[in-house]
Amino acid sequence: MNMVKQIRATFENTAGNTALKNAISNNDIKKLAVNRENDGKVNNLFSNKVTTKGISNQKSSGRCWLFTGLNTLKPMVQEKYKLNDFDFSHTYNFFWDQFEKANLFLEIAIATAQKPLEDREVEWLFKNPIGDGGQWTTFADNVQKYGVVPQSAMPDTYQSENTATISKLLARKLREDGLEIRMITLSRMAEEKKTEAKFNMLADIYRMLALSLGEPPMDFLWQYIDADGKISEPNTYTPQAFYDEIIGVNLSDYVMFMNDPTRDYHQLYEIQYDRNLVEGGNWKYINLPNDEIKEFAKASILAREAMYFSCDVGKQLNIEDGTLDVNNYQYNNLFGVDFGMDKKQRIQTFESGSTHGMSLVGANILQDGKVDKWQLENSWGADKGDKGYLTMTDAWFNEFMFRIIINKKYVTDNVLKILDQKPILLPPWDPMFMPEQ
Repeated sequence: MNMVKQIRATFENTAGNTALKNAISNNDIKKLAVNRENDGKVNNLFSNKVTTKGISNQKSSGRCWLFTGLNTLKPMVQEKYKLNDFDFSHTYNFFWDQFEKANLFLEIAIATAQKPLEDREVEWLFKNPIGDGGQWTTFADNVQKYGVVPQSAMPDTYQSENTATISKLLARKLREDGLEIRMITLSRMAEEKKTEAKFNMLADIYRMLALSLGEPPMDFLWQYIDADGKISEPNTYTPQAFYDEIIGVNLSDYVMFMNDPTRDYHQLYEIQYDRNLVEGGNWKYINLPNDEIKEFAKASILAREAMYFSCDVGKQLNIEDGTLDVNNYQYNNLFGVDFGMDKKQRIQTFESGSTHGMSLVGANILQDGKVDKWQLENSWGADKGDKGYLTMTDAWFNEFMFRIIINKKYVTDNVLKILDQKPILLPPWDPMFMPEQ
């Protein structure tokens, strides 16, 4: 109690503190912390941009990784066919993402059946049986296996736009199935019994997804009208054939980079179980200083090729004007306390991590070759930010960018050689395992 009295004595009931108490206790803290001196200092003009048309909206779902991946491909289709109005079906790839994650969960449950439920790996598995979040690897593997379809071939449903309830129900069913498949594995029943049980479990998951999202098309008809008003001939495609003909980009040519100051740079890392296909690859990334990553990103923008980008979007975001700037809010001045952690310390304490994916589409390149701000295409609708886009200062990039995926043709040979290293394997509960939502 003596310590409490001493602490109470440090807070003086001055006129200034009384005014602050009245203001803070009765208002939105973020609005009170706005740095008005920063107004107008960051504009939304960029010297170099990828041409994009149409802002998407993930609604109340954690599918930003899927929107971001498809948004990096969409400009290629729009330019190739001179389209003003085109988008992919996000529901189609989301269906197969959820189905494959369920399959992966059951396979891991079988592989870890000999371990007790209290084992950290098994505990992690049952805490994270499935989710609607993801990252580049989950996107690339999904598209390479299942292809893509246009929005018209499998439109959004209420459940695809509002994933919370169906995600909880899928997780509940998989936890139940996980216990059963462990029991069957441990009882050493005939292999066909385990195969039959898993088949029935996945059939239940398929049923839940089909009723919520609709069944994915095996083939579909596509016809379009271009910017000149010319109507194409209708053609029938499979999802895989549509990807090969309409896009044709090899997603294996893309490299994931991260800036994680808690670990050694110029090393290759891999995160266990961070994938959505049993046969897919775990998420691998090269850890690099920001300055090197920016040079590759700048080269991609100059070539008019968008990139998958993820960050801690909630930090210092002014959604009203669409800016990400380290000077947007002054919480330290409002409360009179220091918030002094650097990026490394924020990662180590779980204060910061990658939370959201967007498409990096623009850079303002100065005469000396440096970039002072970058443009991001978001998936929160055209009424958020600057007509659906966010402007990120270069200083914010340094503090809150986590991963970016760049075509290897814009990467130097000495950095690409890092991919030949044996990756350092990190556990699934590592701070870097944070699917974008």
